Amino acid sequence: MTNPSSLVRTVGVFDSGVGGLSVLKAIRRKHPTVDFIYIADSGNAPYGSRSAEFIENRASHITDSLVDAGAQIIVVACNTATAIAVAKLRAKLTIPIVAMEPAIKPAVTHTKTGVIGVLATERTIESPTVARLCREFGQGVKILLQPCPGLVELVERGELSSDYTHEYLRKLISPLIDQKADTLVLGCTHYVFLEPAIQLIAGVKVCIIESSAAVARQTMRHLGNEKNIAPGEHAGRELFLTTGSPENAQAIFSQLWGSPVEVQALEDKQFHSGV
Repeated sequence: MTNPSSLVRTVGVFDSGVGGLSVLKAIRRKHPTVDFIYIADSGNAPYGSRSAEFIENRASHITDSLVDAGAQIIVVACNTATAIAVAKLRAKLTIPIVAMEPAIKPAVTHTKTGVIGVLATERTIESPTVARLCREFGQGVKILLQPCPGLVELVERGELSSDYTHEYLRKLISPLIDQKADTLVLGCTHYVFLEPAIQLIAGVKVCIIESSAAVARQTMRHLGNEKNIAPGEHAGRELFLTTGSPENAQAIFSQLWGSPVEVQALEDKQFHSGV
């Protein structure tokens, strides 16, 4: 009889901060038996205005930490890190790497007005990845690229429904709606936690699309043998780590995860025993 523990795999997930928790939650719903290690690089967030060299170095350092911890699959739960660093990560590592990209292709398929809006960080908006997606899938439609400086920081502070956040979102979104955008792409994992506020401003007729479900499906393809484990045989665990202050991270992690969690500081000594 197959030992369930021998089938359990560890997935490493990282983001510039807490936004990737939206991706982790989507993967967890499909994979109840998998162990996860999540690293929030909150001590260096946001990535959106950082140099490409800085982002590449941070992504390389964090993936090294995850591999040292025993991760057999890496999920880059950050559009900016994907756009800037994923090619070098894949050239460096032999394990599977699942990455994000703004959901421009499905948005183009969905739009009825022929106008879509893309909300993302400045670095993602300016990236070759977005240029390629617009070039490949933007024929016959108008794609409005909206950089959102400062929005990641609001989510990092847990300001999901403050008056300031609402007014700032209105300034970002209203011009897109005025130009007849009927589909909005959330091109940053942080923004998923703002979806209720974005929907309220955009209106119920506007479709909001993001990539976490697609990433969960892609991860499932790499975790095919997990389906052989009954959920009751191994309850998947999560280890939450941050390069910022664990004390400051505790409340926002718990808020976004939906239940109390423990957040630890990212330290090398943690990467010898796994999850």
